[in-house]
Amino acid sequence: MGKLTSMLGLLLTHPLEFRTLVQFYLYHETKRDITAQQEHPTSGWDRTSMRRCWEFLDLTSRSFAAVIKELEGDLARTICMYYLIMRGLDTIEDDMTIPDEKKQPILRQFHELTVTPGWNFTENGPDEKDRHLLLEYHIIVEEVNRLAPQYKTVILDICQKMENGMADYAHKAATNGTVYLETIADYDLYCHYVAGLVGEGLTRIWSASGKEASFLCDQLELANSMGLLLQKTNIIRDFREDVEERHMYEKGDVEHATWIQSGMVLDALRHACDSLDYLRLLKNQSVFVFCAVPVSMAMATLALCFMNPEMFQRNIKIRKAEAAQLIMRSTNTREVALIFREYARKIHYKAKPHDPNFLKISVMCCKIEQWCEQNFPSFVMLSERGPTYDSADKRTAIFRAEEKRVAERLAADPRNAPLPQDLFPWELAAYVVGAMLLMLGLSALIVWVMLKFIPQA
Repeated sequence: MGKLTSMLGLLLTHPLEFRTLVQFYLYHETKRDITAQQEHPTSGWDRTSMRRCWEFLDLTSRSFAAVIKELEGDLARTICMYYLIMRGLDTIEDDMTIPDEKKQPILRQFHELTVTPGWNFTENGPDEKDRHLLLEYHIIVEEVNRLAPQYKTVILDICQKMENGMADYAHKAATNGTVYLETIADYDLYCHYVAGLVGEGLTRIWSASGKEASFLCDQLELANSMGLLLQKTNIIRDFREDVEERHMYEKGDVEHATWIQSGMVLDALRHACDSLDYLRLLKNQSVFVFCAVPVSMAMATLALCFMNPEMFQRNIKIRKAEAAQLIMRSTNTREVALIFREYARKIHYKAKPHDPNFLKISVMCCKIEQWCEQNFPSFVMLSERGPTYDSADKRTAIFRAEEKRVAERLAADPRNAPLPQDLFPWELAAYVVGAMLLMLGLSALIVWVMLKFIPQA
């Protein structure tokens, strides 16, 4: 009833958004049903332990759960377990009620505990929202040990790298009372440990599955950059919550909070082109959608937060209709590039000249615009009949002139000269008739020789 009431309210207040949501619910079909009988061998739904893992996924992340379940084959189950392991590790690291001397050995051994049958963790604080995951972690352990060796190796390797980074920062926070990141390099390293490594692991899993090219696992810089874009966007979005929990990332008085936020958005935008480069390398549609939807929403979130004073008062997020539209659009690299360009233009439009970061933000938005133009020129329009060209764009005239020059150069080459159409059939006929006469003459000669020199019986 509540959902129906909210939809009716949306119809009256935001009719266009109402139409978008109706289109999404009617036409956006789920690509895969992990509960279907034919999916059981790869999704593991026929096992009680794996069904519980899927429930954990729904409880911990509704947004990621939807795209994970649509991955092809055993990738869905593998990424589900990968996500739950990272969530369990993050839950221990985030829990401020656990003493540092207790937290350190658990964090640094988490990759071993993850494959130790029967292991659970019961010492989370009562207010930790994902403590239920660790209370039943033995179920996670059981399913992790069932993963294919090539996936299990990657996941445990990433877990070990991440747990050591998290343990270092947790110890620093416990020792100094807070973690202050003085430089952009420090900020990047922190985001690398909590998100960049996740992107590295995903990339290695894509390659190990055979659904993506083997060379993709070497593109770890691009994978890390895309992870940093997502993490930095989350940090910007959760600014108010972090202030309330006294997790400070920047020092500065409230008067300059807007410029600080502007600098953080600028820093996040420098990963946009790398994210687009990464998406261009993907060939599997389910993997592409899994990666494209979060980064599209990240760009929308950056545009929403930029120069928005409300983010200092409350947590803000993009509207459901906008999220639904981004999900429907994020199906190919060209469309995602156009999404990036749209939000980069919104950010540029909202930028203020007296912002110390104004010029740098303008340059960064122009880099996104330039990437789109280099890879998907705007004067080329795609249609069912093939590519067409915008006659109002001056580049179309240049393209036509170049096309004409190429045609003239080919025509001037004697090797490309066409055969004379009026003589060609007669020449062919002469060859055919000559061959036939030659064959008749040879046949007559053979008969004459036989009659002349072979005596008759």
